[in-house]
Amino acid sequence: MTPPLLVTRDGPVATLTLNRPDALNTLDFAMMDALVEATADVGADDSLRVVVIRGAGKHFMAGGDIRTFAGELAKPPAQRTADFRRMITNVHVAIETLHRMPHPVIGQVQGAVAGFGLSLMNACDLVVAADNAYFASAYRAIALTPDGGGSWALPRIAGIRRAMEIMLLGERFDAQQALAWGVVNRVVPLTELEATVSAMAKTLAEGPVLATRNAKRLIRDSLARSLSEGLHAEAASFSACAGTPDFAEGIAAFLEKRPAKFGRD
Repeated sequence: MTPPLLVTRDGPVATLTLNRPDALNTLDFAMMDALVEATADVGADDSLRVVVIRGAGKHFMAGGDIRTFAGELAKPPAQRTADFRRMITNVHVAIETLHRMPHPVIGQVQGAVAGFGLSLMNACDLVVAADNAYFASAYRAIALTPDGGGSWALPRIAGIRRAMEIMLLGERFDAQQALAWGVVNRVVPLTELEATVSAMAKTLAEGPVLATRNAKRLIRDSLARSLSEGLHAEAASFSACAGTPDFAEGIAAFLEKRPAKFGRD
């Protein structure tokens, strides 16, 4: 049986590949379980520096598997409600793990990015999109509301008004529009997608470990903090980073006008 998710590693970079290309990498029960397990594994691996999430084939992820959903329709509404609650609560563990793991996460997207696929992308810290990528919330079409943190992440990324438009109207938008709205960081030709993400991952992996991890956490936590709390967190992080060998290396490299060679903190 073909695994629904592949996990590969190249040094300090782990890649999670959604692996149902014939089904546009749509989310079924097996992929849900695999996402929960894989994100927990890479999140707990302190030897990693970067995680990449990508889709096999022509698409990133076209949302939930409608055929899987259709199989639930024979159940009474109350049972269906309870079963979907358990299902969504389970896969949400993976989303929270992506937000909380110390490693920066890069989304590498092409083709369809819809429904849970859009939410999964928005759980990444950085996103590089191919020029053929297209996006849609997709929930409205089947009378559902967002999952995967979609209603939490999108307003923070694109603003309340834009999130309302994307979720309530359900209209498709292309990669250039996603870039203009701040939903993705970069748009590149499809032929350059993998190389661009690899270069970005290399830059992150070669950076100062504690500083990179702390910067991710400071930004992730910022909207839940007051200014005073944010300043306190920055002071604690700045001073902790100043005590590392990487800080000494960064200062020396600057003064000697050479590239810094950061190691492990």
